[in-house]
Amino acid sequence: MAIIHRAQLNPSKNDLLRAWVPKQPWIRSVDCSTLERVDAYRFDDPDGEVGVETHLLRSADGRILQVPLTYRGAPLDGAETALIATMDHSVLGERWVYDACCDPVYVSAVATAILTGGAGVDLVFADSADHIPVTAHVVGSGT
Repeated sequence: MAIIHRAQLNPSKNDLLRAWVPKQPWIRSVDCSTLERVDAYRFDDPDGEVGVETHLLRSADGRILQVPLTYRGAPLDGAETALIATMDHSVLGERWVYDACCDPVYVSAVATAILTGGAGVDLVFADSADHIPVTAHVVGSGT
């Protein structure tokens, strides 16, 4: 289960993604003049330290992009080139945001989901037992 804080983020996730995604070499011919958030899903970090979230964005030409990010409370050693930005989180303080494909916690979470048939996690607010409706459902194949 992912614990979600009612917080202000600066920059916002959307602003961060809109600035970073168009500059990536994997974007190729995708029209990123507009990027609209469609949804997102999360996996758990077994140690509860790293936020693991994949954003689903719609580009101006209608393509859906999956953009995985990790959020950390401290820099990830040796991952300077994967650092996207730092973000001020009004509850947790400064967060380091990484291209999750370069983060071992993300890679492990995705591999575990694929190999075990695992799924994205439920979202719960930290200050209550209220669940946030999950609308993007992902499940690994188990093989």
